[in-house]
Amino acid sequence: MQTGYLQVDRLSKRYGDLLLFDDITFGISQRQKTGLIAKNGAGKTTLMNIIAGKESADEGSVTFRNDLRVGYLEQSPCYPAELTVLETCFSSTNPVVRLIAEYEAAVASEDVQRLEALAVRMDSEKAWDCERRAKQILSQLKINCFDAKMGALSGGQVKRVALAHVLITEPELILLDEPTNHLDLEMIEWLEAYLNQSGAGLLMVTHDRYFLDRICNEIIEIDRHSLYRYRGNYSHYLEKREERLSADRAETERANNLLRRELEWMRRQPQARGTKAKYRIDAFYELEEKARRKQETGDMRLHVESAYIGSKIFEAIDVCKRFGQTRILDGFNYTFARYEKLGIVGSNGTGKSTFVKMLTGEISPDSGRFDIGETVRFGYYSQDGQAFDDNLKVIDAVQDIAEYVTLGNGRTLSASQFLSHFLFAPDRQHHFIHKLSGGEKRRLYLCTTLMRSPNFLVLDEPTNDLDIVTLNVLEEYLRSFKGCLIVVSHDRYFMDKVVDHILVFHGEANIQDFPGNYTQYREWKENADREKKKESAPEVRETPPVRPDRKEEKKLSYRERRELESLETEIAALEAEKTQLETALSSGNLSVDELTRQSTRIAEIIETVERKTDRWLELSEYE
Repeated sequence: MQTGYLQVDRLSKRYGDLLLFDDITFGISQRQKTGLIAKNGAGKTTLMNIIAGKESADEGSVTFRNDLRVGYLEQSPCYPAELTVLETCFSSTNPVVRLIAEYEAAVASEDVQRLEALAVRMDSEKAWDCERRAKQILSQLKINCFDAKMGALSGGQVKRVALAHVLITEPELILLDEPTNHLDLEMIEWLEAYLNQSGAGLLMVTHDRYFLDRICNEIIEIDRHSLYRYRGNYSHYLEKREERLSADRAETERANNLLRRELEWMRRQPQARGTKAKYRIDAFYELEEKARRKQETGDMRLHVESAYIGSKIFEAIDVCKRFGQTRILDGFNYTFARYEKLGIVGSNGTGKSTFVKMLTGEISPDSGRFDIGETVRFGYYSQDGQAFDDNLKVIDAVQDIAEYVTLGNGRTLSASQFLSHFLFAPDRQHHFIHKLSGGEKRRLYLCTTLMRSPNFLVLDEPTNDLDIVTLNVLEEYLRSFKGCLIVVSHDRYFMDKVVDHILVFHGEANIQDFPGNYTQYREWKENADREKKKESAPEVRETPPVRPDRKEEKKLSYRERRELESLETEIAALEAEKTQLETALSSGNLSVDELTRQSTRIAEIIETVERKTDRWLELSEYE
């Protein structure tokens, strides 16, 4: 039987005249992994903040199981600038994590007496394992400078430290708001595996559809202020949501037909508006409201005319770029073809954004050049976003660019009509920009980028903070875009749908051109890695078929028997060394440096013993 962790009952929230959600109810149980989906501005982050206790609801309640450990990753976390990475990660109510934080503080202050006492407690609480695990999680998220001050980190690094902090505290319920933002593909796949193995309950907001599909066993959606639940992953959600919308469309059509008949009755029967027919008049107005209801499903139409583009696009000629000792490009040559759709992937810090900034002229190469065709008109959607004047209204920001947008074939749209296609309802267009959510500002930025009719789109992390509804339609637009395209993204689903080949930035100016999408590249890489492993293996043997009694059939080779004997000796020696170190740590005779060194050595011994014990168990099964 699953344990109930969280119950949200009849929750409602509005800001002034803007209703976000009304009377919504749902729960999260042990091992239940739920994805929260809604368009930008519908209240996803607000709901997460209410659950985490950072905002209050207008009505309803949020109830947790007693003594439940909850971890919350905010969309834009903020920490005191003077804290170090480790101090931030170990700021927790978890007693073991707090013990580690005390120990790290004692090391930093060189308080020998306190270190001795804490070392004993660290040993009794088995906190060395927790500290080692914390540093492993930070390393997986590519945070390797544990003493760095939070104020010196980039926004992406702060988000990754915040994610590490949540995971280190081992919560029973994890709340994640856009956890894949600022993670590269390698980190995303690591986090995917971590959450799949975790027994914690999970509620998360993310635009990464592969991530949702592979982790979540339930999807909840906020649509038109109400909440809908779908038992299953993202693929199941898409199927069932379409069934719901089809039923709603049929109901709306029936309401329209009935409304026409009732409207005729209302016009013919002015005398009936007395007591006898009042119920029918009331029903008429309810029916009118139902018939006017529109499905706000993100029906954007981005068929904006692009400017003519000639046959010459751009050519990279012997381009070199480095920052300090880090090489980005080294003698890079590339000829970009007309109507080419190129994806760029790679780990953070390998130079992806630098490459597109050199292409668009924001950064100059150290040597070499980009030879760009005369007809090329860039539309650059930057990872950093656009700095709008927050005191402007949405409609004014768009009209500053153009009053009308050309669609082609002599058709035009006014700025207001164009914004409507980007899910900005007429009343929302007259809101000040500072009132928009982060996702709505990104959508406005996308709107202003496309309305300039570019013929070469350069999109640097376009999926960050955009809702899934907007992404679906953007993908369809890009697939039919009559121009050139370069996309830098960590969103695997998005890349698979819009690009026809990719450049993989491996780091140190190593750039691989792969003829296919990301999933095809991943499959190719896994196969290549398997082949490489086989070639490097010292001994290759066919695995015999599995039979009921393998123990009798498999015998240890001479080499394996010697290895088993050696492991027994090595494990015993390591355990003896660990005992000696623990005794020394408790003696009170060690300096601060020696205490730190021996504490680190204990963590290494624990890890080595675990690894060697696993191998010993594997071999001893056949002895």
